[in-house]
Amino acid sequence: MNLKQQGLIPEHTQKAGAQANAQLHAAMAQFAEFGKTTEILKFPDPRYELPVYVNEFWTAKQRAGHSLHEISYRACFKPQLPRFFITRLTGKNDVVYDPFMGRGTTVIEAALLNRVPVGCDINPLSRILTAPRLNPPELAEIRQRLQSIDLEKPREIREDLLAFYHPDTLRAITNLRSYLLQKERNGNLDRVDAWIRMVATNRLTGHSRGFFSVYTLPPNQAVSVEAQQKINKKRSQTPPVRDVREIIMRKSRSLLRKLQPGERSLLRGLSQRVKLITASAEQTPQIASSSVKLVVTSPPFLDIVAYAQDNWLRCWFNGIDPAAVKLWQFRKPADWQEKMTTVFKELKRILVPGGHVAFEVGEVRKGQILLETLVVPAALAAGLTPEMVIVNRQVFTKTANCWGIDNLKKGTNTNRIVLLRK
Repeated sequence: MNLKQQGLIPEHTQKAGAQANAQLHAAMAQFAEFGKTTEILKFPDPRYELPVYVNEFWTAKQRAGHSLHEISYRACFKPQLPRFFITRLTGKNDVVYDPFMGRGTTVIEAALLNRVPVGCDINPLSRILTAPRLNPPELAEIRQRLQSIDLEKPREIREDLLAFYHPDTLRAITNLRSYLLQKERNGNLDRVDAWIRMVATNRLTGHSRGFFSVYTLPPNQAVSVEAQQKINKKRSQTPPVRDVREIIMRKSRSLLRKLQPGERSLLRGLSQRVKLITASAEQTPQIASSSVKLVVTSPPFLDIVAYAQDNWLRCWFNGIDPAAVKLWQFRKPADWQEKMTTVFKELKRILVPGGHVAFEVGEVRKGQILLETLVVPAALAAGLTPEMVIVNRQVFTKTANCWGIDNLKKGTNTNRIVLLRK
């Protein structure tokens, strides 16, 4: 059987049913794009006969991804992961959906591949960070808009934020915040404003001169004022003056550096069909039944995320009450599994017959729990069919160890994807 590595099934002749699934398994077993042989292991729960295909299925190199993806976000996967499944399991104009959208990796990659992107996240920051990159403005538009906003006018500032910012920088940030919130309240926040808001949100705090703040934690997590004061004291540092406009322009140039005219035109054409929802993934009536060809996502894991603590500064800038964002947080595996079952039921509703779910699961509790062993019975209970587990072992650990049977029992920190089918 001659299977092209770049496309599992040609887009114009994709088939449903047993033949297509046989091709799918054969392609994973025979995959050799990076010169390595696929290992086929047994599923860690002996109650289920499910093949586990282990190989280097995609590169982990950041440079291989599009520059539009380069927005920091907690626990996000690289764009090579959704691209692997989108190019193999969908055709042009098919709907690709991520119910836990995060920074928007799946939906942006889908759009760049001329698929219709649909995303959902209970976190309102997700849409703020994703939507502008699906219809980006020109650099000249961004520069002109920034020059039109008076960032230097006198304005009352939050004194506690001086732990992060020079007074002049904080005044500029506060003026920008006021401008953006007013435009949003008036209903005339356009795509240029939305882009500036997205970039500014991502540049609020960080550990280099590319951020508005003095040296602090990376941009996907904000420390408290008290913690920042301790950092300042320990490092003998004071917040320097930062040029807010120039930092926004610098990051904009970086994000747009790989965007080709054809891609810009493609994104513009898709912009009216994009659907981004701020809601719970188990209830998405905005998405029509039997309309989605592929779901690629990574769910919240068994963890307690201090959302209000980590995002308080980004929420302040965007006028969001962090206490009102009710993220899912589970300590007990049974509770997590029950919630995922409700999500899978909703995914079954919106999937087309023969559609797939690529469900990325990660290591939790130092490998003591393998989430795929919870996903498979949850999917079965929802009426979905587990097809396989795909493990990309290139990013297994910082060591040169391979992902084998021993590591399967212990769990790893590599990409592990449970592939489900309706």
